[in-house]
Amino acid sequence: MHMPTFSVFSLQGKVQLSSLRFIQLFLALLSVTMLAVPQAIADTPLASVEFATGLNATVFVTSPPGDTSRLFVVEQSGAIKIIRNDSVLTTPFLDISSDVSFGGEQGLLGMAFHPDYSSNGYFFINYTNTAGDTRIARGKVSGDPDLANPDSLVTILSVSQPFANHNAGMLAFSPLDGYLYIGLGDGGSAGDPQNNAQDMTTLLGKMLRIDVDGAFPYAIPSDNPYVGDPGVPDEIWASGLRNPWRYSFDSESGDLYIADVGQNNFEEVDFQPAESNGGENYGWRLMEGSSCYNPSTNCDPGGLTYPIYEYSHSEGCSISGGYVYRGCAIPDLSGTYFFADYCSDRIWSFKYDGQNLTDFTERTVELDPQSGLSFQQIVSFGTDALGEMYIVDRSGRIFKIVPADTVDCNNNGRPDNCDISLGVSEDQDTNGVPDECEIYVCGDANADQSVDVSDAVYIINYAFAGGDPPDPLEAGDVNCDGTVDVSDSVYVINYAFAGGNDPCDTDGDGEFDC
Repeated sequence: MHMPTFSVFSLQGKVQLSSLRFIQLFLALLSVTMLAVPQAIADTPLASVEFATGLNATVFVTSPPGDTSRLFVVEQSGAIKIIRNDSVLTTPFLDISSDVSFGGEQGLLGMAFHPDYSSNGYFFINYTNTAGDTRIARGKVSGDPDLANPDSLVTILSVSQPFANHNAGMLAFSPLDGYLYIGLGDGGSAGDPQNNAQDMTTLLGKMLRIDVDGAFPYAIPSDNPYVGDPGVPDEIWASGLRNPWRYSFDSESGDLYIADVGQNNFEEVDFQPAESNGGENYGWRLMEGSSCYNPSTNCDPGGLTYPIYEYSHSEGCSISGGYVYRGCAIPDLSGTYFFADYCSDRIWSFKYDGQNLTDFTERTVELDPQSGLSFQQIVSFGTDALGEMYIVDRSGRIFKIVPADTVDCNNNGRPDNCDISLGVSEDQDTNGVPDECEIYVCGDANADQSVDVSDAVYIINYAFAGGDPPDPLEAGDVNCDGTVDVSDSVYVINYAFAGGNDPCDTDGDGEFDC
């Protein structure tokens, strides 16, 4: 068999290295290896790519649990559309535009699929009706998985709205308790003139928690914090919110992140740990962020929950909350929370462990769309069934956050990391490369497309200093003895410096022996 050509440094002839010469080379190489200092690995560089366009007044994207082929897009005007195979289906999944007041902060604002959607077909929507009041409705898919049954829609909760703004609109099921969480704004106008967020007799300015499976239209979870408290609605889970336009649960930990839109000065991210028993008061209108609002001094009576992050209106004017990344394409960003500002289109991220906020990063330039595009009022984020993250802007476009250099060695349209995590591809040597893609050259231990002294260093580092294994491991077994150890580095050095036999050709006949 013809042996491949390698880039090597070699001497003329087939003379074996002397024992003394090898020991000298070995010690020199080992000293270089042992002095090497591990380098910090930066986060994967990111990019955003246009995923869909041609939509109208987009406000949200989501997917049913386990559905990896479709993305559902909520249009504020009253339609929900489906993206499948990178195309927007012509017929909407649902269209209730005739029942929706559309304009400003009113419209069809949120959607959530039941955790058991694959078996019961239930979904929930949040919209303002033609009178401008909030309606939470349950619907069901028809016999066609791409069409809802319009006759199945039934209102399960109604809330009167005194003003046209601050309708919030988000719906989300907790991954821990399976209950539906409903965020309601303070009723609108400016400055919460009715003090709804601090008034425990109204649902406005609150986070609600209901059990949509316990009864119809819903049951109250027995451990809601105000159950049995006269005058306080049992649905209330937390209070002191101005306009929680977008909030989300960490799909892994169950922690709740609430992006609450500010008044004149500050935007904030509030946090509720997964182990919370509810009852938090996030401060509005007593406070805007961590600063007094009304009253202007001595505003904290005690017991308020302060934001974990806030930014001033010098950086933006309206926060668009996102998600904690738990996808498979960018594993080193797992646990990172993303959010943006609607006015400035700036994007940031951080990690939060319940006590400490770390790795705060501005992502605006990094995620600036490719092909000369730009964001136009980032209104929301969303995730698909694999946990990959999307950015929604008001121009009717959906962008997907991706690695800047996506590796898809088998060209199946899915990053290699995802193939491995989904079990689509095997990775027996756990090096992050699907086994079907690993075509290796014997002796090229460091996978740099050449066999030379650097491969001997690599093998020594692996054998003596706990370095990474050859990629794949078989590439380092140059003497065909079934193991990768110092004898293989001797073989590579002899090949590179003294014209010894080619790697894996132990008898010099031009054929691989292992």
